[in-house]
Amino acid sequence: MTGQDRVAQLHANATALLRQGATREAIDAYRALLAEKTDLPASWFNLGWLERQDRQFDNALTSYDKALRLGIDHAEEVHVNRASILADHLARPADAMAELHRALDLDPAYVPALLNLGNLHEDMGNVQDARDAYTRALQAAPGHPLALARLAGVCSIDSADDPLARSLAAIVAHPAAPPADRADAGFALARLLDACGEHDRAFTAATAANGAAIDSFGPRFTGYDARRAAAQVDALIAAFDKPAAQSASSNGPAPIFICGMFRSGSTLLEQILGRHPAVASGGELGALPAIVDRLGEDYPAGVAGMDEQTLTQLRKSYLAEIPEQLRGVQLFTDKRPDNFLHIGLAMALFPEARVLVTRRNPCDNAISVYFQHLSPQFGYGARLEDFADWYAQHQRLVAHWQALFPERLKIVDYDRLVASPHEEIASALAFLGLEWNDACLTPEQAAVQVRTASVWQVRQPLYRHASGRWRNYAQFMEPIASRFDCNAG
Repeated sequence: MTGQDRVAQLHANATALLRQGATREAIDAYRALLAEKTDLPASWFNLGWLERQDRQFDNALTSYDKALRLGIDHAEEVHVNRASILADHLARPADAMAELHRALDLDPAYVPALLNLGNLHEDMGNVQDARDAYTRALQAAPGHPLALARLAGVCSIDSADDPLARSLAAIVAHPAAPPADRADAGFALARLLDACGEHDRAFTAATAANGAAIDSFGPRFTGYDARRAAAQVDALIAAFDKPAAQSASSNGPAPIFICGMFRSGSTLLEQILGRHPAVASGGELGALPAIVDRLGEDYPAGVAGMDEQTLTQLRKSYLAEIPEQLRGVQLFTDKRPDNFLHIGLAMALFPEARVLVTRRNPCDNAISVYFQHLSPQFGYGARLEDFADWYAQHQRLVAHWQALFPERLKIVDYDRLVASPHEEIASALAFLGLEWNDACLTPEQAAVQVRTASVWQVRQPLYRHASGRWRNYAQFMEPIASRFDCNAG
């Protein structure tokens, strides 16, 4: 076989594995190909894409860089991909911004770069810069549904007759518009109408948007399955019926796990704690779910049989995934709402860790989720009945963790937090073994990247107007109110 034939065979093998979705095998195949022939920019691009899927973020940046150095076509796309890694996974927003500007230097009208630029400005609290980026995207692609939806997120209107609201409503009503576009536009319209007091119309828009979102998930999405949810919680409770073995503790960084229902105040709590000089904000880290994914069928039942050495190795793999700037601190927050599922594992990996679970009035929590465009993994959010069921499962599992780890887990109530911030913050700090610091009362002054749906709320002074918001929608809340007391507290 000639060298050329060997390269062709290696290329065909790598391409086939890529198409099959065999990520790890495809990575090995592309590395074998590129060891044989290094000057293949498209193959370096594919390797970078695969490495990102496998959470090899530094390797992905290197592979993308090699594609750029070899003069890959449409280099602006590569710069956007690098920016996404830097912003989403490595907490390097300044470097991400530089990559986006490089993309726009190559193509000033490149809409993906403009949308990412606007989103990054939102994350950093730069509202006017975000508006400018989305406006540029609309100039490049008039009527672009996602650009309109993003622009609506950084604007306000006085009535449903506002041109921005009319543009969004036209997309929602267009019979040929793809479901994902109708969902983007519909959720943006619902939030605009909510903000200007058009509550009935807002709820109608949110309902239509949730329906479009479900359609956009495709035929493989089977919807929320209450039996499967109950079985998942049953399995976790059975697997962690008592504290598991623990890893050997170390003097390295220790996480404060902040979790709970999505849209229950976790971002606000992280911003508050991040103002304390002893705490670094980690944001929504993927390290714990990545361990769960790697354990596969061994999770959760297999954790009980793990020895100290195995758990210590898993602990090391968690710490290897956190952004570099967190590795030299003593305390950092890991604020990922769905980590409430994995508290038993977190406690085994980090015997010194503490967990804060945020809780919010179920009706307020439900409305906040209902007005968000969520991914299929949050399938419970598209119907209030499904939200009520998942909220009950959440309560059941958190009650189990409370009983199992009474000294290491604390509930933080959102409504009490915004009503009596000094008292509630002091209680949370004491639980964490930290002294009071006045800076915790001004979370809106935190100069950090915020990558959640609460990006603008947490950049305002502590306020109470989100408590009781559900009353604007009381006539629609029977699926929640029939199972929970929304007037309590």
